[in-house]
Amino acid sequence: MSFNFAPSKPKSWLRHCPYQYLQIVNNSNGTITRHRKIPNTPATPDPDHPTPVLSKDIPLNQSNKTWVRIFLPKQALNNPSSSKLPLIVYFHGGGFILYSASSTVFHDFCSNIAIDVNAIIVSVDYRLAPEHRLPAAYDDAVETLHLITTNQDEWLTKYADFSNTYIMGTSAGGNVAYHAGLRVASEVENLQPLILIKGLILHQPFFGATQRTESELRLVSDPVLPLFVNDLMWELSLPIGVDRDHEYCNSTVGGGSQRLEKIRLLGWRVLVIDCKGDPLIDRQIELVKMMEEKGVVVVSQFDEGGHHGVDLQDLSRAKALNVVLKNFMLPS
Repeated sequence: MSFNFAPSKPKSWLRHCPYQYLQIVNNSNGTITRHRKIPNTPATPDPDHPTPVLSKDIPLNQSNKTWVRIFLPKQALNNPSSSKLPLIVYFHGGGFILYSASSTVFHDFCSNIAIDVNAIIVSVDYRLAPEHRLPAAYDDAVETLHLITTNQDEWLTKYADFSNTYIMGTSAGGNVAYHAGLRVASEVENLQPLILIKGLILHQPFFGATQRTESELRLVSDPVLPLFVNDLMWELSLPIGVDRDHEYCNSTVGGGSQRLEKIRLLGWRVLVIDCKGDPLIDRQIELVKMMEEKGVVVVSQFDEGGHHGVDLQDLSRAKALNVVLKNFMLPS
């Protein structure tokens, strides 16, 4: 969850001080001060810019100060008569408490997907916890999908194939994508006929529970997502007074498993991607098994080695991931 900003090894003193590990300070008013210096990249909407992927920001909800960043492969401008492009609604990671759609690590990740998959990406800058605890991020996710049905932005109306839409997220964003999918599946008639969702893409999605898994215990001191950091992120993001067996965290409880029946009936396909070096891998396997038992069409890929966030750091792995995405979205 800390991605490329984590130290190479969790130092022993940090194990008892997750706030220092994440470079945040807990304030008495329910907010945190974020000291971590996270590089940001501005949007590049100018078609004369040399980048192969253009990007621009549009408001989502001005009252909530939320917005989205749209990524458009420049080649679409040069081939206006070609077919419209698949649409991916994307949610960034960061344990619900860090990063934004403008963070360089996620800007670059979305740019690479846009060019490799040849798709339009709408990356959502949702509200962060603890200032806005869950389900605020889920609300912003659903609001984004409704925005797409009414927004007249030229990039979307001219180049996006709304009948070929996927909901995707990385890490905490994968959790957001999952819960947003459960919600909109129950009210899909409010999006149709303009938007036709084809499925979910869950990239190392962030789930948990009070009962530890074997992979969490085996990788308790993982350098990227040690267990004490995992726990703090849930503590800061879940509604006050609940534990990690709340349905927002534990995918096996609450109404989630029942709502998967709607996803099955809609014919959505789900892609779950992770690697065996991620402490969350057992959660992903558990999620895939639950969806399969509900009759949902699931494609899973669990690579050897790696770590949480590896596809955001290793360009070769990112390229391989994009091949998987393209094959999933555009089956032969």
